[in-house]
Amino acid sequence: MNRIGDFGFGLGVFACYAVFQTVEFEVIFATAPLHANQTFEFFNFEVDKLTCISILLFVGAVGKSSQIGLHTWLPDAMEGPTPVSALIHAATMVTAGIYMMLRCSPLLEFAPNALAVIAFFGASTAFFAATTGLLQNDLKKVIAYSTCSQLGYMCFAVGLSKYTVSFFHLGNHAFFKALLFLGAGSLIHAVDNEQDMTKMGGLREMIPFTWLFMLIGTLALTGFPFMAGYFSKDAIIEAAFAAHNPAHMFAF
Repeated sequence: MNRIGDFGFGLGVFACYAVFQTVEFEVIFATAPLHANQTFEFFNFEVDKLTCISILLFVGAVGKSSQIGLHTWLPDAMEGPTPVSALIHAATMVTAGIYMMLRCSPLLEFAPNALAVIAFFGASTAFFAATTGLLQNDLKKVIAYSTCSQLGYMCFAVGLSKYTVSFFHLGNHAFFKALLFLGAGSLIHAVDNEQDMTKMGGLREMIPFTWLFMLIGTLALTGFPFMAGYFSKDAIIEAAFAAHNPAHMFAF
């Protein structure tokens, strides 16, 4: 899955070099307005330069940040019981694609069609992954699909040009999702490496601290009022309603 994303991302970097003669962010952002609405030939099609670059770079983010289509690696990578997934799959690795798009925001602003595509894919992922997570029995897979869904939120916030809100949710998500993954690691070790949730229940008396912290993490994730997720998720949904992107009502 990552190779597919890498291929698109590589093409995007090559296209950047072909158009701007450099891959330095400062130069690209400074000269991007000059290339707005210009086209080049791509497989005998006349395509908008900046739209093409933006979508190709987004393919890299689809692979790395497990958006719909290239998402299957994330839940499978999460099956292990180790708490290291708290770092890799909550805070650092899977958000790299989102961060890359945030970093490229001055370029994306000149490619409105690409932003619509990003918003559509992000919103589709947010819904699809959350509904898939409802039907999983493996504890870590449920949290992994939830991560996938939250990445969809960040992605469609980028597509709606709400970069600060997207980054705010990225930071919030890192904390509450890391807490859930660490809690899941503690829980799995407590029940002798069993991850099937259908075999669990009544663990509050046995592991009260883990229960408490997983409850806090869960409330933050669901956007319970005055918890971390409430501020960023509510801001994203409000931004989706108020945006002017063709896909904004779909995202909302």
